Amino acid sequence: MTHQMTFRGESVPAEPGQSVGAALVAAGVLDWRTTREAGRPRGLFCGIGICFDCLITVDGVPDLRACLVPARDGMRLGDDAPADGGPGGPHA
Repeated sequence: MTHQMTFRGESVPAEPGQSVGAALVAAGVLDWRTTREAGRPRGLFCGIGICFDCLITVDGVPDLRACLVPARDGMRLGDDAPADGGPGGPHA
């Protein structure tokens, strides 16, 4: 059964056992955040949890390494994740 996650208003499929980062890259999403100083795009780099390039907000929890978070059905990623972690968050 394929999972469906939401990223930037779009549905992103994920296979069971796939990480959030792997699912995003498989869907053609190569970056999901920018650096603070220069605004350079960042996404999956090492893919094994050593670096912190793939940080993402998942269901309202910020700064998770996308390469280590298992994909689950219904996850809301990045800007689609409510800031308070609750349904809809403050942007609903």
